[in-house]
Amino acid sequence: MKLSRLVDYSLLFIGACVAIYAQAGENQSQFLLIGGIVALMLGVYRISRNIPSKRNQDNNNQDEISS
Repeated sequence: MKLSRLVDYSLLFIGACVAIYAQAGENQSQFLLIGGIVALMLGVYRISRNIPSKRNQDNNNQDEISS
């Protein structure tokens, strides 16, 4: 689990750096920019899928109160 988190944050960081680097130059590399954005979005997706839904937490709290 810890390795998975490291991979997620690494993808996020590397994707952001590559996307910023690709936009900084005059001769922009479209493929480098697309690759950076894909890595960034993949990192964000992998991190966000581990965050529990607020709706599920609210339903669990209401069930406990009703009992």
